[in-house]
Amino acid sequence: MRLKEKNKKVLLQAALGRIEVDTAITNVQLVNVITGEIYPATVFIHDGFTVHVESENLNEGLDNVKEVIDGEGKYLIPGLIDAHVHIESSMMIPRNFASASVVHGTTTVVTDPHEVANVFGVEGVKYMLDASEGLPQRQLVDIPSCVPSVLDLEFAGAEFKPEQIEELAQYDRVVGLAEVMDFVGVIEGNDRMLDIIEVAEKKGMYIQGHAPNVIGRNLSAYIIGGPTTDHETRVGWHALEKLRKGMKVDARQSSLALNVKDIVEGVKGIRYYDNLCLCTDDRESDEILNIGHMNDVVNIAIESGLHPIDAIRAASYNIGREINAEDLGAIAPGFIADMLLVDDINKIHPSSVFFEGKLVAKDTKLIEKIPVTEFEIETRNSVATKELSLSDFIIDVEGRENEVEVNIINYPDAKVSLTEMTTETLPIIDGKIDISHDTNLKFVAVINRHHHKDKIGLGIIRNFGSDKGTLASTISHDSHNLTVVYDTPENALVAAQELVRVGGGQTAVLDQEVVYTLELKVGGLMSTKDAASLAKEANRMKEVNRQFGLTEIANPLLRIVAMALIVIPNFKMSELGIVDVLNKEVVPTFK
Repeated sequence: MRLKEKNKKVLLQAALGRIEVDTAITNVQLVNVITGEIYPATVFIHDGFTVHVESENLNEGLDNVKEVIDGEGKYLIPGLIDAHVHIESSMMIPRNFASASVVHGTTTVVTDPHEVANVFGVEGVKYMLDASEGLPQRQLVDIPSCVPSVLDLEFAGAEFKPEQIEELAQYDRVVGLAEVMDFVGVIEGNDRMLDIIEVAEKKGMYIQGHAPNVIGRNLSAYIIGGPTTDHETRVGWHALEKLRKGMKVDARQSSLALNVKDIVEGVKGIRYYDNLCLCTDDRESDEILNIGHMNDVVNIAIESGLHPIDAIRAASYNIGREINAEDLGAIAPGFIADMLLVDDINKIHPSSVFFEGKLVAKDTKLIEKIPVTEFEIETRNSVATKELSLSDFIIDVEGRENEVEVNIINYPDAKVSLTEMTTETLPIIDGKIDISHDTNLKFVAVINRHHHKDKIGLGIIRNFGSDKGTLASTISHDSHNLTVVYDTPENALVAAQELVRVGGGQTAVLDQEVVYTLELKVGGLMSTKDAASLAKEANRMKEVNRQFGLTEIANPLLRIVAMALIVIPNFKMSELGIVDVLNKEVVPTFK
């Protein structure tokens, strides 16, 4: 598959030096990610493609070039690619995401619009495609495979079947099937998942995987089922097993999951790194602005012991091969001319960013402003719950008098989203379960905000991290229903009503008063504000979360968003109640 159409006759003439070429970048140390070499070169660019790389007579042909750019002896590397990202998780709409990340050298992202698809269905995916047209960054799209993430265990705003995959596969910049999260369904040969995968395979698309803690025979079965990649690898020996079995490992460095170091250390010493790629998955505006994007991931891989060329290759050429894009990821004849000038390949900080041969950013500043195009979907309130009342947040204990044995979701680690289940005996006071004696206990509610408004799941969690008040969010992977973690029903009602009123986001409530709300009106997921303005608001929300007790996790906003993520072991919440992730069943509240 080639991503960009080319006029071969024109490019042939440009390669031979028979016509005037658009651009030449001279005086550079070329990082060749195909051979693993670094050498002096002059690179000729025409019509958005590299047409010739001269490594012998470096000044030859410069008299037949429109613009000659002096690389000042810097390294010239391919533009960086993010193997897997949810743009919605940056809380920015596509144009603002591009503005923030391309200046750090990310010229291509492979995005899974799974989040907005769970809210708006096919319309949401089309919005992400339309909103990313004409940007100085290539936003390729994988079709969401699991909407909802697990059928019959949650209800999202849409349901994707083979027909929806067929419909979306026809669009330009659609390259693959996004992360197949229902790994249990694939392993067990579930018809729904295998039918969806079959459509993608017939369309020639690659299949992106999602296999947390999937090892041994289960991993073998999952690979046979179709997925070829995985970004949910958290430990080194899991990465090594996946690489040994031919899977492509997308080592992740997100705002929450920091996996690159463990993966690099776990695979160090293997001979070939062709199937090792890098991604962010989820990274927020503040981190992109102040830490970087894919350049930061590359730098962490280098710091973890990966050779700089291998690290750069894992964020360029390897990803091009992963997504079957023949013309992406290297600086060589026929490749799209995405490239960066950097002072030091041990620490990637681009001084110049070229997208399809055009200089689009210099010294972390955009050269040209991105035009603003508005879409109706950006103004629509997508938070449509039923009329909520106090009783919706009270667990029914009818028939029980003094105490009750309750199944509780427990977080054994304050920094990760993996959970277990415990059973505890709790007192009943005035006909309600009482948790006031233990600040490590919280109630949790997941409220459907789509087409099943009568469904509200209630439960109790331990060691969530907050020790007072109530937090609520419409960023609630993957259904993006309204999740509320609360101390009292009164606070929960105020929080839920606040997010319904503003159209989504995150809020904090104490003593029945809203302390702060981060408004995310686009699908309850994104803001139309620029990265700097959004980062300021998000940081204020983080500070309030920390005041509520969430101090151990680096990004406290992300604690609540995984509460309803029913594809991450072992127990999560949906609007149906407690979900046993591995057994794919709802667990009763009471023992």
